[in-house]
Amino acid sequence: MAWTNYQIFLASMMLITGSINTLSTKWADITKSVGKDNKSARNFNHPFLQAVGMFFGEFSCWIVFKCLVCYKKDNMDVGNQNFNPLIFLPAALCDMCATSLMYMGLNLTNASSFQMLRGAVIVFTALLSVAFLRRVVKAHMWLGIGGVLAGLIVVGLSDVLSEGNSNGDQNSVITGDELIIMAQIISATQMVYEEKVVSGKNIPPLQAVGWEGFFGMTVLGILLIPMYYIPAGSFGTKPDGRLEDPIDAFYQIKNSTIIVIATVGNIVSIAFFNFSGISVTKEMSATTRMVLDSCRTLVIWVVSLAVSWESFHYLQVIGFVLLCIGMCFYNDIIIMPLMRKYGLLLKPVAEIGSKDERKALINDDENYIVST
Repeated sequence: MAWTNYQIFLASMMLITGSINTLSTKWADITKSVGKDNKSARNFNHPFLQAVGMFFGEFSCWIVFKCLVCYKKDNMDVGNQNFNPLIFLPAALCDMCATSLMYMGLNLTNASSFQMLRGAVIVFTALLSVAFLRRVVKAHMWLGIGGVLAGLIVVGLSDVLSEGNSNGDQNSVITGDELIIMAQIISATQMVYEEKVVSGKNIPPLQAVGWEGFFGMTVLGILLIPMYYIPAGSFGTKPDGRLEDPIDAFYQIKNSTIIVIATVGNIVSIAFFNFSGISVTKEMSATTRMVLDSCRTLVIWVVSLAVSWESFHYLQVIGFVLLCIGMCFYNDIIIMPLMRKYGLLLKPVAEIGSKDERKALINDDENYIVST
């Protein structure tokens, strides 16, 4: 069935805002600006403050939800409102740690590698699901995991053999890749927790994302205070070698229009990305959302090459293809349905994109496996 204009709008919004979210963060990272020391301009290296901004963007989804409730009043299904918001605190803490690590990694590595390596969440989520959710990983899922692992190895190898990041530092790229992989373990823990504790409570996704954003923004915002007094050693690039320096960050923001635009773009894009992603799942299917997210990786990669943030390496093409194939097998989309259609697989499964699938994913929006 052909997409309606509204569905095309939602899909375009998800693809564009999702791409902007990563690209704007990287744009801020590589932009040089004078800080509080009034010395030479240096890169905007403030991943923890950027993470606070990202959580503020997520919190805005809660504001949007409340506005929609007031606007539509009796014509809107608000789901279950009899829940303790603190059930989102553990998930928010996981998200806080994972996002901080990923932003540190993005500061060191290429934007395309950052996006591709996030596919590792499939591997860790599957393993943790077996341990804590008693889930059975089927043969096609193991095949998908194998494809994802192969893709991750190839992407990592391309970074090892590349000329480094925009600053020409290859060691930083490898360190950034490692931080991103570590973050996926924490992200997988968040997904398993949400499925075990939050799933089935029929909490509106916009409201759930908003609460996680609120807790993440509040906790990490408070932690910025002790971070100001923690020395970062050789890892620190702030004037006084601090782990995080919000004062210096605001000076750099004030002195650079580009950083202002990139920061606002990060905050606004994450809000629209969450809203459009939830709407795509509701109006179409989780399958469509996963395919669009893979396209987002491609857009980020093409833009990074076009603006010379990184150099082309053929291994990234191979790695991207392997990651896409692995995700298709794991989520049982595109490849296996085509094989069933032409009689290469005998056992049919429930139709992908069915009403039941959409309903389950609306109630627990982040439980399907995709590199987000």
